[in-house]
Amino acid sequence: MKNKILIYGRFLTAVAVMILCGLAFYRHTYPLEIFDVQFTAALQNGIISGFGLGLILLALLIMITLLFGRVYCSTLCPLGLYQELLTILFKPFYKKRKAAMQPVKHYAFAYFSAAVLFGALCGGTVVLLRMLDPYSVAGNALSGACFGVGFAIALAILVFFKKRFFCTNICPVGAVLGLISRFSLFKIRIDTDKCKMCSLCARSCPCGSIDFKNHTVNNETCVKCFKCLSHCGHGALYYGLPKTKRPEFNLKRRQLLTSGAVLVLFGAAFRGGIELTKLAASKIKKVILPAGSGKPEYFANRCLNCNLCVQNCPMKIIKKATADIPFVHLDYGDTYCDFNCHKCSQVCPSGAIKRISLAEKQNTKIANAVINEDVCIKCGVCAMECPKQIIIKEDGKFPIIQFDKCIGCGKCASVCPVKAIKIESTPQQITLVKGE
Repeated sequence: MKNKILIYGRFLTAVAVMILCGLAFYRHTYPLEIFDVQFTAALQNGIISGFGLGLILLALLIMITLLFGRVYCSTLCPLGLYQELLTILFKPFYKKRKAAMQPVKHYAFAYFSAAVLFGALCGGTVVLLRMLDPYSVAGNALSGACFGVGFAIALAILVFFKKRFFCTNICPVGAVLGLISRFSLFKIRIDTDKCKMCSLCARSCPCGSIDFKNHTVNNETCVKCFKCLSHCGHGALYYGLPKTKRPEFNLKRRQLLTSGAVLVLFGAAFRGGIELTKLAASKIKKVILPAGSGKPEYFANRCLNCNLCVQNCPMKIIKKATADIPFVHLDYGDTYCDFNCHKCSQVCPSGAIKRISLAEKQNTKIANAVINEDVCIKCGVCAMECPKQIIIKEDGKFPIIQFDKCIGCGKCASVCPVKAIKIESTPQQITLVKGE
């Protein structure tokens, strides 16, 4: 009965998270801020905001992992849930493999990738991390970005042959959570007195974490899907505290060498991240960003490219990364930024777009509107449609934009019948003096 509660509870939680992910990306609604509890987003937000919500959520995720192991990977990670769906889809093919899945050797690559990517993040940039971070990749895929779709296809092929090999040997977040899971209180354990060596548990494990011959479970790679519990007909597997005295933690020589190499690599990546931050900032071209993004060079090193803001923008002016602009940005080509909307600020989980109120957004200059008098026909439509009413139009004269009050929302350019108004970027977003 206890195992059934764990199995169904985990499954229902995963289903709920998948539904919330779908709602967030496809229905323009964010009923629960599910992406705020993504590991990388929380870490990134914590680095930006200091001792704010991001660090609180990060501490909560670490605490949960210390207690229950890598439940994050089987309940909250969208890329993990995608792989679980694939394992269900490929189940008929797995059944044809009669031999029990051999315990997966835990390679050091995941540690090294985590050291490089998170080291660079602490150094100031997510440029490297967003290429392999499960949340960023999942957001890319869900929004239809080429990189994300390609990654999803490649991952599907990997799952077909190696099940959740990505989670155990590649994922940087999985590497960090796996190390924490080594010290977790609740783990999958094998009762040697009840085990019949039938190998059903090993066959069902998508991570290759069970060595039934030696009665051991690698809880560092185990993602707590609890499938093994449902397949053991002898009650030999259980999830909980040890029934006997826990052995003292002992690092082997190889593990010590790996740990030392990881620390050195992290330090090098940290310094490299500082230089990469400067390099990324130096290549930034003129760009317009959502209110709350700050300087373009800062945003370039903070945006995870999860595209959640892209999917939730009602005016569809937030665009995905391109070869010229490798992060999300605004494009006024078809429409404008709604004066009464700050959805992007509400949904961004990483802190790249600061969470500001609607009033703050309406008072943040993100660009400038400029009138080309050679094209302007003096119709005055721009003055009538300006949401801040800061365009002056006198009879027979050209409209005059009060630049010190213009926030660059782009509505005037959108309604201009002859396209005489252009929206130009500003070096830095500024908050206008209150009352202007």
